[in-house]
Amino acid sequence: MSKSLIAILAVIAFVVILFGIGMSMYNGLMRTSEGVDGAWSQVENQYQRRFDLIDNLVATVKGYADFEKETLLGVTEARARAMGAMASSDGGRNLEGVQAADKSYGVAMGRFFGYTENYPDLKASKNFLELQAQLEGTENRIATERQRFNDVVKDYNTRLKTFPSNIIAGIAGLEKRDYFDSTAGAEVAPKVSFE
Repeated sequence: MSKSLIAILAVIAFVVILFGIGMSMYNGLMRTSEGVDGAWSQVENQYQRRFDLIDNLVATVKGYADFEKETLLGVTEARARAMGAMASSDGGRNLEGVQAADKSYGVAMGRFFGYTENYPDLKASKNFLELQAQLEGTENRIATERQRFNDVVKDYNTRLKTFPSNIIAGIAGLEKRDYFDSTAGAEVAPKVSFE
């Protein structure tokens, strides 16, 4: 074999290897990006479960008590805002609206459970206790899914910043994803009022 043929084959082999490495990195970034989208879908799934349970809880309470219209309206409006924020979350890319709606929901539900303390028959209702347990379980599931979402976002963002996959990410136009952070004031426990 001539030296020029060996040189051409070496260049071709080098280009093929570089292309293979680049494709492998790109595919890894795409898998991680899909992982972020899938994790966000699970967060949305748990929020939907919560929203569905709220309707049942409100119906149960209405069956037992003629309670404050303002409280029920607040819970219903908070649910609608939260569902609207989830619908416009853009696959987890717009977390601010979701976090604000979630905080509003927490305040409304705090008032809601505060009023239920005034109705001992309601608290003893098997249906109410079951729905309350389901809501508690749902809140735990939401927290777990948020953590999983943040773990996948961390992996994805790390890949975007790490050489040489950052070059592939730049070429592909991939951008950093935001973490699900708590809203300002979330470190303060909500006040439950019995008034």
